[in-house]
Amino acid sequence: MRWSLKQKPNPEIVQHLIHSLNVSPLIATLLAQRGVKTFEEAKKFFRPELTDLYNPYLMKDMDKAVARIEKAIETNERILVFGDYDVDGTTAVALMSSYLKSFYPDVDTYIPDRYAEGYGISNQGIDYAEDNEITLIIALDCGIKSIDKIAYANKKGIDFVICDHHLPSNEIPNAVAVLDPKQKDCNYPFKELCGCGVGFKLIQALAANRNQTIEDLIPYLDLVATAIAADIVPIVDENRILAYYGLQVINNNPRPGILAMMKQFSIKEFTITDVVFKIAPRINAAGRIKHGNYAVRLLTEFNLNEAIECAKEIDEFNQDRRVLDQQITEEALQQIVNNNEETQYTSVVYHETWHKGVIGIVASRLIETYYRPTLVFTKSGDKLAASARSVKGFDVYQALEKCSEYLVQFGGHMYAAGLTLEEAQYDLFKNKFEEVVKASIKEEQLIEEIEIDALVDFNEFDEKTLRILKQFEPHGPENMSPVFLTQNVFDTGKAQAIGKNNEHLRLFVKQNNSQGFAAIAFKKGYLLNETKNLKLINMVYSLSENQWKDKITVQLHIKDLGFV
Repeated sequence: MRWSLKQKPNPEIVQHLIHSLNVSPLIATLLAQRGVKTFEEAKKFFRPELTDLYNPYLMKDMDKAVARIEKAIETNERILVFGDYDVDGTTAVALMSSYLKSFYPDVDTYIPDRYAEGYGISNQGIDYAEDNEITLIIALDCGIKSIDKIAYANKKGIDFVICDHHLPSNEIPNAVAVLDPKQKDCNYPFKELCGCGVGFKLIQALAANRNQTIEDLIPYLDLVATAIAADIVPIVDENRILAYYGLQVINNNPRPGILAMMKQFSIKEFTITDVVFKIAPRINAAGRIKHGNYAVRLLTEFNLNEAIECAKEIDEFNQDRRVLDQQITEEALQQIVNNNEETQYTSVVYHETWHKGVIGIVASRLIETYYRPTLVFTKSGDKLAASARSVKGFDVYQALEKCSEYLVQFGGHMYAAGLTLEEAQYDLFKNKFEEVVKASIKEEQLIEEIEIDALVDFNEFDEKTLRILKQFEPHGPENMSPVFLTQNVFDTGKAQAIGKNNEHLRLFVKQNNSQGFAAIAFKKGYLLNETKNLKLINMVYSLSENQWKDKITVQLHIKDLGFV
């Protein structure tokens, strides 16, 4: 790993924040790094207010979307809420359908089958609508590129309202309304909503039309916060407000489906990180292993006992997913070794029996061992399908474009993509992809980088500073948990290897005469003897909380360490 210290922010801004907020230089520096320059901006950062949410009617086509839905309600049309099978899509479908059903009964839901239909709006979904005399479909987290599918629906007399957040192409589907803040001619002030977030703006507009206030919509924010966490969107501006209040709902009054999943853990207070690593994988597992409908059913179930049974079922899917992902990762790592590909610039692996629902996770796992652009292929019908993942700073989508002569289709973005090809093209593609990456990737991009916010001494973490740092939450892109470097630290003789196979390292560290901190370094149990030699340590870490029984203590979550 390479360590890089972030550039120090403008010293005048730091000084202004120190005096206007009465905070330490460390807190002022961290705020300035996050774009906070004034007292007012700091107030919005630390005290998000629902009243600061933007007027939903600022979004292009919002008036058309609301008018079409209201017309459907007035004329007793059947409405279908359609969404993708991942967390963002299933939470959005649960959000929209449960809101509409609170005052209008004739609402159905549809999640496409990951394997039979694939991503996005499908002809099967439109046919389902036709067969069930549905005349309006609200599509969530998909649809912005579904030109042909919307044309197919139009021929059948079925209208579409699209709520999406992906980048549009030059052509926009011919739907009744297209809500997507990333459209070039959409003047909505915040462009980084997730799909469920765009859905929330639509129910906010519908609610305003029905004389409801934003307070009436707070119970739906547990779903929005879950989607924001899972979809890795920037937790700034409107997303920060929605995530902040959504976490309060999750911890104080969650819907039965989310409560049922939370009951499986002995955690006193869920953070965004807990949602990402504990709630989101379970919701995702439904679509990966069985069907996204299971997730929608769980998230819209209002009987707690039923929800608990449903959550158990989904937890079993997640356990199956974990077994598959571990097994396939081991097989893929072995394949790289058997093919003598450890020193290549890419990892490209394939087996016809690998489960399509976990190949994206496996690609991410392989990057933990071989830090380089990675593709994991499996058989999909008569073709091969792959998930691609990349490393920081390298555009895997562009690399795939340069190999497009071998591909049937591909799509995605800089760090993640999906593709299909004919089996006969696999070796040719694999060689070309290696060639393209080798020619374009920088050597430093093949070494994982840790960006460090600040070089600190332990004595800077007084009680007030720790209390304020806690208020930097919820964390996420553009407001990640601060990463610190502290030098010349030593273990106080309490180091031990922990975990089932002693794979993790627990320390109790001090610096000079500073206060001591418990610290955990995951997957670094092999360094136990080094720490026992009383060597000084340079340590890169973030602060976390350790909950044991009823006691919560500050713990250092070590990202990397070096011995002096």
